[in-house]
Amino acid sequence: MAWFKRKEKGIQTTTQEKKDTPKGLWYKSPTGKIVEADELAKNFYVSPEDDYHVRIGSKEYFSILFDDNKFKELDPNLESKDPLNFVDTKKYSDRLKQAQEKTDLKDAVRTATGKSKGKELVVACMDFSFIGGSMGSVVGEKIARAIDYSIKKKLPFVMISKSGGARMMEAALSLMQLAKTSAKLAQLSEIGIPYISLCTDPTTGGTTASYAMLGDINIAEPGALIGFAGPRVVKEATGKDLPDNFQTSEFLLEHGFLDFITHRKELKNKINLYIDLIQNQAVRA
Repeated sequence: MAWFKRKEKGIQTTTQEKKDTPKGLWYKSPTGKIVEADELAKNFYVSPEDDYHVRIGSKEYFSILFDDNKFKELDPNLESKDPLNFVDTKKYSDRLKQAQEKTDLKDAVRTATGKSKGKELVVACMDFSFIGGSMGSVVGEKIARAIDYSIKKKLPFVMISKSGGARMMEAALSLMQLAKTSAKLAQLSEIGIPYISLCTDPTTGGTTASYAMLGDINIAEPGALIGFAGPRVVKEATGKDLPDNFQTSEFLLEHGFLDFITHRKELKNKINLYIDLIQNQAVRA
């Protein structure tokens, strides 16, 4: 006699009653390690199995750096326009609209101020999810305004870069942001306000060629891709095989382009330590 006997044949669940597995329950790192999403968040979005630093955006970085995740966003409503009426496979204006709807962001950078380890700090953080973190006019303007805020309030400035480079849909207008942000950082330097630059995966193109490498202290997360042109372009231009780990954080640290590599769980403590040391003030515990 069978233990169980099916009374009705076939699957009886209707299509409307079927339940899909919710997205985001697990994360698979590039090395194949599986980790639960909740565990990943508790571990600063770093895979505990292989220490892989998962790409995150401004929402997550703000929660890591600001005390109790409390901050005031600066210039939250600035949006890009389409002054060149640019069209490739689709209109730039349509790309912007789709990116805003998909990411719930206005553009590829958010700027905010709040307390970090008890002291006020200004943070600008790029979002790769918005058109590859590309740097257009609004990105440059928001960074410039955040620096102005730092100067006005005499607050340290932190820039978190994560970008594919200048936004091609804005052509020369995007390239002008390299000069604008660099000039603003020079003003910050002239009055002795600390600037910490954090390069994350990836930091490339015009971002690397401007504010990402102009920090009083330049730091990066482990394993981040950092460079101007990509490895394939560099190899084609030089006609030579590239070294192992070329353009990784570790390679750049070894060759003097970075000051430190900082694990994400130590990010808040390290950034505030560097600020205290630059300002020659008591180190916060």
